[in-house]
Amino acid sequence: MAMGKTLSCKDVGVDCDFVIHGQDEADVLRQAAEHATGCHHDVQMTPAVQAKIRSAIKDEGGSCCGGSCR
Repeated sequence: MAMGKTLSCKDVGVDCDFVIHGQDEADVLRQAAEHATGCHHDVQMTPAVQAKIRSAIKDEGGSCCGGSCR
């Protein structure tokens, strides 16, 4: 069973509580572009921004630090 992917605006340095849940990296990038267009008018999806987003995408539930460890 494949895990989904997740991305938080805060993980890319934006003061926003929005969290994206997607099937894969491409789905998350598409949703991030849509969200940025609607909510972050000053953000342009340049290759540098896309690279920053890619590096912040995580496997959903894939880390013990996702809330289950102390």
